[in-house]
This record gives sequence, C-alpha cells and structure tokens, in this order.
Amino acid sequence: MERIWLKSYPFGIPESHEYPEVAVTALLDEAARKHPDAPALDFQGARTTYRELSGAVDRFASVLRDLGVKKGTRVGTILPNVPQNVIAYYATLRLGGVVVENNPQYTERELQHQIADSGIEVLVTLDLFYDKVKAIRGSLPSLREVIVTDVFDGMKGIKALLGPKTKKGKAHTAPVPATEPVRFWKRLMKSATGGVAQAPIDARRDLALLQYTGGTTGVSKGVMLTHYNLVANAWQGRLWFPDLQDGKEIVMCALPLFHSYGQTVCMNVGILMAGMLVLVPNPRDIPGLLKEIDRTRPTMFPGVPTLYVNLLNHPDLGKYELKSIRACLSGAAPLPVEVQEQWEKATGGRLVEGYGLSETSPISHANPVYGKRKIGTIGLPVPDTDCRLVDVDDPAKEVDPPGPGELCIKGPQVMQGYWNRPDETEGVLRDGWLFTGDIAQVDEEGFFKIVDRKKDLIIVGGFNVYPRDVEEILYQHPKILECAVAGLRSPKSGEMVKAYIVLKSGETATAQEIEAFCRERLTAYKIPKEFEFRAELPKTMVGKVLRRALVEEDMRKLAGQA
Repeated sequence: MERIWLKSYPFGIPESHEYPEVAVTALLDEAARKHPDAPALDFQGARTTYRELSGAVDRFASVLRDLGVKKGTRVGTILPNVPQNVIAYYATLRLGGVVVENNPQYTERELQHQIADSGIEVLVTLDLFYDKVKAIRGSLPSLREVIVTDVFDGMKGIKALLGPKTKKGKAHTAPVPATEPVRFWKRLMKSATGGVAQAPIDARRDLALLQYTGGTTGVSKGVMLTHYNLVANAWQGRLWFPDLQDGKEIVMCALPLFHSYGQTVCMNVGILMAGMLVLVPNPRDIPGLLKEIDRTRPTMFPGVPTLYVNLLNHPDLGKYELKSIRACLSGAAPLPVEVQEQWEKATGGRLVEGYGLSETSPISHANPVYGKRKIGTIGLPVPDTDCRLVDVDDPAKEVDPPGPGELCIKGPQVMQGYWNRPDETEGVLRDGWLFTGDIAQVDEEGFFKIVDRKKDLIIVGGFNVYPRDVEEILYQHPKILECAVAGLRSPKSGEMVKAYIVLKSGETATAQEIEAFCRERLTAYKIPKEFEFRAELPKTMVGKVLRRALVEEDMRKLAGQA
C-alpha cells in the first residue's frame, strides 16, 4: 500500500528517522550524561536523579552478575510501578540478559506458566507477592534465585522510614522471614560493587524482552523483542510529540510498567527525553492519583479510556490542578468521543487515540496530537511503519483502500516471533509482515479505523482476555455442563466479560456462586461481570458454540430497551 498517510503528518513529525542500533540501556546512559542532576524518578515524593538512577542500575547489574546473570539469561519481575522495577529492567539489559515482566495480579497458575515457559532463572518480586512464588517454586526447575524487595527500598530519608500507607494506616509490606530461601534487595544493594560495563549487543538480533501476551491467537506466549525493536519504538513515540523538551517533561506513569504500553510510552520514551517519571503503583486509587497529579504537575499522561473515565467521574476532580497536562495518548481500547471532550475541557491538554500490540513494541498508529485528528480512528502509522490490508479469507490477496481487510504491519518495531512457538510465529509473521487479526479500513487521508476482530479476543481495561481461558476454568465447576464466554461493550472498561452457562440436569446455581469459584482461579479482570443461565447454547452444525450469536442477541436486547 502506498504511504498515503504521510501527507497527513503535521509539521514537526518526520516521515523517517535513522534509529540507533544500540542497547536499550543507551537511552539511560545518554540521559544521565546530558542531564545528570535532572529528576529521573518520583515515587511518593522521593526523587532520584539520573546520576543516582544510573548508579543504582550499575550496582544492581553487579548483583545480578554475581548471581550468574549473563547474556541471554532470563530475569523476571513481579513488581508494580516502583523504582526497583526500572532499576531491575535496565540492570538486566546492561548484562545482555532478557527481561520478563509479570503481572502481579496473576494467579499462581498464570505465573507458573509464564515463569516456566520463559525459563526465568532470577526473579525479583515485591514482598506482597512472595507467597505466590513460594507456592509454585517447587514446580519451576529453572528458577534458582529469588530477590525480595518492598516499597521502602524505593525510598530515601524519612520516606524510607514511614513508607506509603493503606487506607487503614498499615504499611504496604508483607515481611518475608529471613529463613526463606531468598535474597533481599536492600542487603544486596548495600554490598554491591558496581563497575559493570555494557555487555556487547547486536541490537537487531539480541533479545531484550519477552513480553507475555495472548497474542493474536491462543494462550499467553512470549513476544520476542530485540534491543533495536524497543529503541526504535521509543524513538517513534518520541517523534510523535514534536514539542517535547529534553530534561523538562514530567510523565505520569499510571500505566503498569509490566505492560508493553506503559513500558514503552511511559518508561522508555520518558527516559529517552530525560523526563521525570512519576511512578504510580496503584492507579485504581483515584483520589491518590489525583493528588499525585496535583503534586507533580505532569506534562504527559498516557493512559487508557477506563482511567480517564474514572478520573473524570470523581466528585472531587475540580479540587485538583490538572492544567499542566499537555499531551495524552490513549490506547488499548476505543476512546469514546465524550471522554475525549470532557478530558480536554478539564485539563486544557490534548487527548488522542492510538493503537498498538505487544507484537509491535507496542506503538504502530496514533492520531496527531497537534495536527488533524479523526475521532473514532486509531490515527496514522508512526514513522517508518508500513501497513496494508489483506483479504480475510485469502491473506495472499491485498485489499485496496478503503478495505476492509485484515491489518498487516511492517516496521522496525515488529517482533521477531513468539518464544519457542515457531508454528504460531509462522501463522502471524510472514516476510516481516505482522498479521494483526484486526479488521481495519483506511480513508483517503491515511487514517485507519478498526472495525472488527478476526478472533474472539476481549480487551478489558487494556488487558487481553481470551474466552477459552475463562471457559476452561468454568468447565472445572462440577455443576456446569456447557459454557461460552464473550465480550460485551462496557463504558468503564471498553469491554466486559460475560459468561453464558448451561447447568447439568437437576443442578441449580447462582451467579454469586460461580463468580466466587472464578475469583479463586482467575485474575480479577478475567472474571465475568455477568452470568446468564440458559437451557442451551447456539451452535453450528458441527457443534461449535456461536459466541457472536450470543453477543448479537444481547445487543438486540439492549437496543430494545433503549
């Protein structure tokens, strides 16, 4: 497809850029060299300069080196947005290791899969999540070292003594006994020697990150991203905001850093421009988040529609100063126009919708922040990103604009494949083109719009939920005969999970009972928000459940109520 979108690029955004073939750590090194005294991190008011952050990364790299981490070693984290997350990430990459971030909300079953699948050897976890690690460690032969940290380790001075508190006044800690077979962050950092040089890196070939995702099909798998993928995508994100000033921006990091979106748009882009990262460990605490905005006066605030909605609906919104916010990029779910308008009125800044996948590091499209934008679209491909639409039934056949067709993406940010899954890689990556599974259209000015999904992926608040994962848990319930799971539109989270259930003959059950069963086995965002008990499920002639028919039935019901 011809790059028709280039004519829609606003002034200041280049059509192309020469991306440096360097290790991801070069972003931090350059920021520390040019702006050593600029604040790099702000965590609950405790600030770390770029000189201090670089030093902490050097010391923790020596810790990991002494624990046997070298090029290719997988180092995992189970951490919220705390300074240790940033330090562990860059220290691992300093040694040529491969970072594997894990969602702290995951259940033991989900964590066990990712740690085992990736072959994590060293794991850094917050003390609050250690019990999960302890419960599964016996089934993880590759995991040889566990490092435990707590929120106090990310603070200095009086903050380190007092620490952040819960609503009940208790500290956010869960002390791990010294008798446990673990090492403690604070002790390791006190005795760390530092002096670690950057390991030799082939930026285009060497992996930096295994980003676990549901991908375009199937169960959770590791997206293989190189140093070049991540550096290029950080630059693509940086170029999209032409008015940003190095050393002067403040980035509100409410998106989790274990998610590809937060990792690139908040952390790597933020460090590339030597900005101050305001680390928010619990974005669900809306009053706390509003206080952080008021205190730190961020200039950039990447987020998801759910987050903006929750802030806008807080009764005390007007009591806080939001006018410092200039630019917001919303991703992971469609951005309702009313949310965009209300947010821009409240802040005076610009909020635009973008698009990406873990497989694209993740940024591939965005609406211009200061140029022409189109509501309801995902915007334009970012610099050096090619796109085309292909026939859904015949992927070898390209579809002319406007489509629709399956969106395919090619660029420096596209993954190398799925970890240890060559068959699945072959299914979505062909001649450098990523087949996204999303059905899109493109207009005459190059603005793309997602119109459908090839698969049944549900996106809840920016997180991928696959119906099959939830159905497998439901089928474990002794009273359930058949079930189907589908996504329905939700004003709060973009989509919500709904379960349609057929009980075994003679059985009775309540929604509360099934929900409690799920809560013990699934991460919170995967738990169905609605349960519908039915006598039967619609099926094809060969017995396949028609999820789409269930969704369409619900949509007709809602339309009738309107």
